[in-house]
Amino acid sequence: MTTLPEETGAPPLRLRRILLPTDFSGCANHALPYAAAIARAAKATVICINVVEPIVPAVGYTGLAEAMPIAEISEQLEDSAEREMPDLLGCEDLRGLQVEEVIAHGDAAAEIVRVANEREVDLIVISSHGRTGLGRIIFGSTAEAVVRHARCPVLVVKPPPE
Repeated sequence: MTTLPEETGAPPLRLRRILLPTDFSGCANHALPYAAAIARAAKATVICINVVEPIVPAVGYTGLAEAMPIAEISEQLEDSAEREMPDLLGCEDLRGLQVEEVIAHGDAAAEIVRVANEREVDLIVISSHGRTGLGRIIFGSTAEAVVRHARCPVLVVKPPPE
């Protein structure tokens, strides 16, 4: 038997702000309709966040090819985020909802959790890239780190089977 908040004397659940992290990939877009549907039902604001992560130079670079300057790559990532965010905010799923944007810099999971805390987010809706095994070990799991460190509930949307 499930105990509802009103039965325990706890205040009713109220979703006011939903954080939607995105890296603008097709995989990240799987979380979008879930966040939008929940926001629509709860009359909540959707806060879309993109984190521009720092570029770390490769260890053991041999100089066989001319390296692109790290500052230039970082600038391109920033420009890309600024170009792609308006497209996301104007998409059909988010039409009619109150939407805000955040472009942050740093470690993706840490920045998502920091912004969630600062904005007093009630729910994070994040897509998992579905990596397992070696891919997960090498690239880590932003969604997993967010689940571990967030103070609010986190809905992880798995990508559909390929």
